[in-house]
Amino acid sequence: MHKLLSSPVLRVEMIQGVCPSSLLRFCRRYGREGRQAAWRGRYLQLSPCRCYSIVPPAQDSAEKDMLDRMLRVDHAGEYGANRIYAGQMAVLGRTETGPIIQKMWDQEKAHLKVFNELMADNRVRPTILMPLWNLAGFALGAGSALLGKEGAMACTVAVEESISEHYNSQIRTLMEEDPDKYKELLQLIKKFRDEEMEHHDTGLEHDAELAPAYSLMKNIIQVGCKAAIYMSERI
Repeated sequence: MHKLLSSPVLRVEMIQGVCPSSLLRFCRRYGREGRQAAWRGRYLQLSPCRCYSIVPPAQDSAEKDMLDRMLRVDHAGEYGANRIYAGQMAVLGRTETGPIIQKMWDQEKAHLKVFNELMADNRVRPTILMPLWNLAGFALGAGSALLGKEGAMACTVAVEESISEHYNSQIRTLMEEDPDKYKELLQLIKKFRDEEMEHHDTGLEHDAELAPAYSLMKNIIQVGCKAAIYMSERI
């Protein structure tokens, strides 16, 4: 928001999801050019900027369904990744590998926070499988960490590669639909995709390929990831 000179009126700009959800709802209600109204004791001038953050309003039920599925599965994926890192930290948190895992986990927490906000702002219900991903994610993280640093890193490589491929698929879909309309959403997904690939590369740099039965372990985890993505989009 930018304060106009010599005026108590504020211009509202929706950029990168920075506006609180209550202000977002306010703008959806009163968002007409030149309209003034009170929000938390301030008078706001609602300029003709868009009254949404990152995710544009759907024009029909098909587009709404597409966007809901994207947000639902991305939210579930980031939640699952958080639980995996929580499991790894429970086992390796006090070892020299702990800070490496913690750094990746902190980024995943930031990803999940964004999707929590987007889910609420766009009134998208989470997948009903969240309790399963809670337990499965933690078990996968802890189980892989029990194999040592190499096992934890192998799990990271497998999961982050799957998530990155999934984000790439979403990027292609949005580019084919309307890259200008979905510009902010594309920027967000690309940013998160790049950070997931950083985690993937970190895993390789820290001996993931030295884990017992690395190829078999990676393939099994990625089959599970694909199944989780499929189910979370639809249920």
